[in-house]
Amino acid sequence: MAADDINDKTMRFKIQKEDISEAGFVLKKVSKALEEKGYNPISQIVGYLLSGDPAYITSYKDARTMIRTIDRDEIIEELLSSYLED
Repeated sequence: MAADDINDKTMRFKIQKEDISEAGFVLKKVSKALEEKGYNPISQIVGYLLSGDPAYITSYKDARTMIRTIDRDEIIEELLSSYLED
């Protein structure tokens, strides 16, 4: 097998379903807390995902603590998975 053949292979990335469920649960809780405090949940969560700065997430109802328990890449996976299923 030539070196170019190895580089042309697509790697698989496997997601564990239980992680997606936990990320989805956290996103819903955080979104609700942001809404209750008068923030636009989409804008705030996007700010957090792009910057990694937890200050975009309110501390109300422990939302900031909850979102930091999930890796940002898991949150993105959950969002993409949900979007593509619809």
